Amino acid sequence: MKKLDWYIIRKFLGTFFFSIVLVLSIAIVFDLTEKMDDFFEHQVPLREILLDYYLPFIPYYMNMFSSLFIFISVIFFTSKMAGNSEIIAMHAAGMSYHRMMVPYAFSATLLFVLGIFLGGWVIPKSSERMLNFTDKYIDRFTSDHARNMQLEVEPGTVLYIESFQRRSNIGYRCSIERFEGKTLIERTTADRIYYDSLEYWHLDSYTRRVFSGMREELTRGDTMNIILPIIPDEMFITGQQAQQMTTPELRHYMKRQRERGSGNVKAFEVEYHKRWASPVGAFIMTLLGVTMSSRKVRGGMGKNLGIGIVLTAGYILFSTVSTTFSVNNVMSSFSAAWLPNFVFLAISIPLYIRASK
Repeated sequence: MKKLDWYIIRKFLGTFFFSIVLVLSIAIVFDLTEKMDDFFEHQVPLREILLDYYLPFIPYYMNMFSSLFIFISVIFFTSKMAGNSEIIAMHAAGMSYHRMMVPYAFSATLLFVLGIFLGGWVIPKSSERMLNFTDKYIDRFTSDHARNMQLEVEPGTVLYIESFQRRSNIGYRCSIERFEGKTLIERTTADRIYYDSLEYWHLDSYTRRVFSGMREELTRGDTMNIILPIIPDEMFITGQQAQQMTTPELRHYMKRQRERGSGNVKAFEVEYHKRWASPVGAFIMTLLGVTMSSRKVRGGMGKNLGIGIVLTAGYILFSTVSTTFSVNNVMSSFSAAWLPNFVFLAISIPLYIRASK
């Protein structure tokens, strides 16, 4: 790495973090104006507003719109360098276009690693406070009541509960079926089921049937204690709570839910794939930004910034729409997360080849 490389890296990262501070400051002002009524209505303490909402707000939205910040930063300082004929001087000194991309690639790699680390481990823990704050004071998205739950709690054991109350940990009209392969060997029904602790459950007014070939053994009773490898909180996890899980936790949760046959996995799969696709977007946005702004053109920086804002808005819109399609089972989770990257990469490569010539 030469002095010129470090010069470009400082320009890249300095502009990136400056744009984050500028844009997020404006976003916080608008968000505070919008939610001021909710804060006053619920008499939220100032400490909770600052520490539980706006402190996690910054890394959460910084990571969410990192592609926007990277693209605008690259266009801004590269257009300025082109306007000052610095890029022409680099080429005149013998630096090729491909060699000029090295410090850009190095900076994008740093932001890629930062995005993976923040999105996979730091932000999930900090955003937990923000989402809990939102659920408590602004927009409630968790529920204390669930209906018609059916899931495989362990291999060969299927649990069905018609109605379950979270506060009391009591469910009504349940059945537990045990299979060997595709053969039903035991079925237990109860009027009521409630959770004790450490995966211990109690059944009230139960009926147990054990099947052995053509024979059936019937048992009835008032109370029966059983062990089921599930706790009530697992029945109430929503798609929004995917953002509160670290990447290993998210991977483990998806695997466990698939084994149970649960359909509540789509939002978690999209979140998992986006944690990898979004940081990769740093390379694509850097490539696209350089190819668009490395030439000295009429209209200068303003024209390039205008085009850049339109393209990044399209990228974010494309990503949001594809996520909606995935949740509605129109496309796979992998396609929803990666399709915007593939489309913009297909746009960037021809532009890069043309710019390098």
